[in-house]
Formats: sequence, structure tokens, C-alpha cells
Amino acid sequence: MFKKLAAEALGISDIGVIVGPADYSKVDADDYLFGEDGEQIFFLIKSKKDEYCFTNLALIHVDGDSAVSPKRSIKRYDYASHQVSSVSIETAGTLDMDIELKFKLDNTPFSIDVRKTFIEQVKDIYKALISIGKQQGRDTVCRDNALRTLDATASVHKLNIAPGAGSLVSQYGELLAALNTAMLDTHTKRDFSDVFAKYIHN
Repeated sequence: MFKKLAAEALGISDIGVIVGPADYSKVDADDYLFGEDGEQIFFLIKSKKDEYCFTNLALIHVDGDSAVSPKRSIKRYDYASHQVSSVSIETAGTLDMDIELKFKLDNTPFSIDVRKTFIEQVKDIYKALISIGKQQGRDTVCRDNALRTLDATASVHKLNIAPGAGSLVSQYGELLAALNTAMLDTHTKRDFSDVFAKYIHN
């Protein structure tokens, strides 16, 4: 506890702050946006060595070796392919100067220390992440149902009682196109602008 207090007092701790929209263009993560695809920053946490940039499409983690080294690793986690789970906040004690935002993207755990004066903003991203995770869960169920429907359709063909006109080849092409649309578009949400707009108030 005393080491943490001393580190914060000396300015050498790695407790993050919330960066406002007016300063998004000044952060490293801004250089790695897919602006051509409509990607934009909705929430950003910056510490001395890391940036956690939540866009409408992905989490961009600018991972620094240390506060004094210019070396950075850029890691991207698209929501379309990384499940959000285990979202939680650990609030600060009386003497603590930070709160902790925790979550997982698939099997990758994140634990981000944020200055406790930003608790209201952290609550916003907490809600947004939980909402994204719920939508991803619904999409997973829908994709599983699509595959079950495909299996049922295949069984009908095996029994040679498939309805409709046209050759099996043409039916296969139509079925494949419909399945790809269901799996990759209809039931894989990629852009969560609506979720961030609803919950983020920075």
C-alpha cells in the first residue's frame, strides 16, 4: 500500500486516466484506426506506458515495455472475432488512488488501473462492454442455430424429399450463400457504434 502511494506521489505509477475526445488525435492509437472503414474512437484509457483504445470495431491496445522506452506493440482485438466476458470493476479503498477495470477478450485477460476520480467514466465503459458481450452471446446462439438448420436441410436431401425446383447444385449454391450471410453478416455484429453512443458520456 505504501509503495503504491509513494509511486503515485512521485509520478512513476502506471495508473491510467481517461482521455477526452478533444485529445484523441494526440494519442498513438489514433494512427492505427481503420478510418477508411468508418472506425472511430469512443473511449480511451492512457497510462504512462499503455493505451487502451475502445473503437466501434475493436479494442486497440498500445502496449509499452516501460514508461521510459519508446518501444510499443500494437495489438488489435476485433469484437467480431473476440468474445467479451468476465467484465468487472474493483472499486478503490479509502487510501487507494485507483480503481480496476477487468475483462477478457476470448482468453486474454485485461486488468486496467484507472485513477479513481474517473469512476463515472469507468462505469460507462463497464456497461458498454457487458452489452457487447451479451450481443456476442446472442450472435453465437444464432450461428449455432444456422448450422443446425443446415444439418436438417442436408438430412432432407439425403431422404430425397427436398422440396422446390432446380438442381441440387443450384440449391447448394443458394444455401451456401444464405449460410455465409447468416454466419458472417446477419449474426456477427461488427460495428458497436450504437452501444457506445448509448452508454459512453465522456
